[in-house]
Amino acid sequence: MNINPLPSRARVHSAPPASVPPRLLASWRRSENYGVPLDGVQPVFTGTADDGSLFTECGRDVLSDLRSTLDGEPVSLMLTDAEGVVLERQSGDKDLIKALDHVNLAPGFSYSEREAGTNGLGLALADRMPSLVRADDHYSLSLQGYTCAAAPIFDPATGRLEGAINLTTWSDARSGLLLALAQTAATATANLMLARSQGQRPRPAARGQVFRIEALRRSPGDEGAPTLSPAWEDALAQALAAMRPGRIVAAVGERGSGRATLLAQAERHADPRGHLLAVRAPVPDEALSWLSLWTPELRHARTGFVICDTDDLPAAAAERLAASLSTARDTVAGTYGVTAESFDALPAALVPLIDAIVQVPPLRERTGDILPLADHLARRFRGRPVRLTPGAARALTDYAWPGNVAELATVIRDAASRTDEIDVRHLPSTLLARAEHLPPIRAFERDEMVRVLTRPGMTVEQAGRELGMSRATVYRKLALYGIRLS
Repeated sequence: MNINPLPSRARVHSAPPASVPPRLLASWRRSENYGVPLDGVQPVFTGTADDGSLFTECGRDVLSDLRSTLDGEPVSLMLTDAEGVVLERQSGDKDLIKALDHVNLAPGFSYSEREAGTNGLGLALADRMPSLVRADDHYSLSLQGYTCAAAPIFDPATGRLEGAINLTTWSDARSGLLLALAQTAATATANLMLARSQGQRPRPAARGQVFRIEALRRSPGDEGAPTLSPAWEDALAQALAAMRPGRIVAAVGERGSGRATLLAQAERHADPRGHLLAVRAPVPDEALSWLSLWTPELRHARTGFVICDTDDLPAAAAERLAASLSTARDTVAGTYGVTAESFDALPAALVPLIDAIVQVPPLRERTGDILPLADHLARRFRGRPVRLTPGAARALTDYAWPGNVAELATVIRDAASRTDEIDVRHLPSTLLARAEHLPPIRAFERDEMVRVLTRPGMTVEQAGRELGMSRATVYRKLALYGIRLS
């Protein structure tokens, strides 16, 4: 992969190129490759709309609280989505607002790196790290009058990048605490999202993983991989047809849907005797050291790779990965697979290298796979056959599985660790009730009803007495919460 030695922006910067931080230099280079003009920004207007999402709601509330503490300060507070589109802008400084309108740093406009070049929020989203871009550090000369600090916001339950908090002020204003304020606001937004989503457990911080996938072998009593639905088999057939030495295949679809498994099966078929490594991206600030750990393995013949969640990679790490893959496929010609949520979510540096795209359908579109997978997973976790009662089977197939196969595996692991016969009482309450956001007190009542009613031999009358409800009230609340017990 050819990398321009020095972007044109560096030649008009006030400081010598050698003193420019590497992150900034890389961002200038990307901005130049995107075709962003030096003399003025031309952001795209996508329209203003309130999507009513939990992220938007919480971000707006955090900005309002922060604005009240900055009253009279020349600072504009903004909330953006993951594409850099400004969703909300608040400020008490009319002159600053007028100036920002002039450069279209306003609701509805995209200030991603691709659209506006190097700027605080664009760099924070590209590198998935807090970023401070001062005056002359902007790619576009028209933005030199501002200093921007931004911090990305990740969904605490899924780890997905939702957007960013961006604070903008005049370039000659004091900006020492600007980045700290942006980081605090981003953290507050994520925490508020967690609190308002019924207190779900936050997703553990991603740690870079490199692990070997051994060839599938049948052991005594093992019935092998389950027979799955036509939708899965069709996706697998596409991956098998596309996977050849020296080619890079991308499996796209929702997280947890089985993208890495699909690629691993295809790569194992392409080279049954070779080694197969799966690698999973870490938190952004560890991405470059993570690459240094495993990319030397790309030099080895007969080794295939499944590179998971490439859409989580900072732009700089994605560029280095693309350079390594480009060299490896031209010299070693191994088999390579990458995953992302969609083709558009793939890092720009990787897109030119992709030879084929395979769409992996979510589990809710493969309901015929739920029970075979549950049986297979239970057998694997328990070490022996596990029976599903009809009620448990119905609850599993009726559920929408927003977390896909990964969520199913978690549920089955927990249930199979306690019994050889999984019944509804071994399943989490969310599977037995209509999925919705409930206030904490109502969520507690729903979960308590499920806990009592799923005990063996428990009748509605007995449950009512224990819960302090009449029989009619129990039935009414069963309907209210959408609880299915049989």
